[in-house]
Amino acid sequence: MDLDFTDAELHRYSRHILLEEVGATGQARLRAARVLLVGAGGLGSPLALYLAAAGVGTLGIIDDDRLELSNLQRQVAHATARIGRNKAESAAESVAALNPDTKVEIHARRLDAAWAWANLGQYDLVCDGTDNFATRFLLGDACHLLGRPLVSAAVLRFEGQLSVFRSHQGAPHPCHRCLHPEPPPDGLVPSCGEAGVLGAVTGVMGTLQATEALKLILGIGEDLSGRLLLWDALDMRFRTVKLRRDAACALCGAHPTIHDLSAHAVPAGPACPVPAAPAGAV
Repeated sequence: MDLDFTDAELHRYSRHILLEEVGATGQARLRAARVLLVGAGGLGSPLALYLAAAGVGTLGIIDDDRLELSNLQRQVAHATARIGRNKAESAAESVAALNPDTKVEIHARRLDAAWAWANLGQYDLVCDGTDNFATRFLLGDACHLLGRPLVSAAVLRFEGQLSVFRSHQGAPHPCHRCLHPEPPPDGLVPSCGEAGVLGAVTGVMGTLQATEALKLILGIGEDLSGRLLLWDALDMRFRTVKLRRDAACALCGAHPTIHDLSAHAVPAGPACPVPAAPAGAV
């Protein structure tokens, strides 16, 4: 671990280094970390900014979408002058302005199974800031099979949810399919474009995602593996439900049937899903 910091780095990260749980060693871990952000929208914006501000050394950002005026109500890594530009490129520009020492690997494309299988393993952990079920299930399967932690959040209207999946480490950690075995039928969950979303809700959930990612890199605290955090912004209530590993799960169970990503050559589904709390949660 390289503990050689410049005077500028020591000054920039002084509030981190003062923390006994972080210190110089932890800051060096952050500098050496490689994190992939899937999506540079409402969740990906605070993720990118706070991970860069914290000193994460390399951020991969993958997004094929282009910035629209309606995005700016919540996607704070972008600017009005950048409307029409690719979101991964726009987010990278904001990261560079905030912390030029963070390297950004721009992937201005759509995530698919072939790309995930070939590239996801190059990162230490993955943060899911996507807005559709197809990509969420692809990421959950890929992270389990390739042995990478997944920090996943979702938002809709005034609600958000967050969990960490590291089922590749074995029991008792559940995978995303222990929570939702299959995607819901099309049309069951409305999109953000249909139901709306309070912009600040995406900021809170994206910042919580960043916090979980930093804890995983630093190896501190208790992450949300095996738990689902639910937030109702209107009532300002947080609650946590326990997630159990499913012995019959097709991905991480005793006799898994999913061994690759061949089932994921499908178009993306509805946007901004926040499924209800699972019936099996306690």
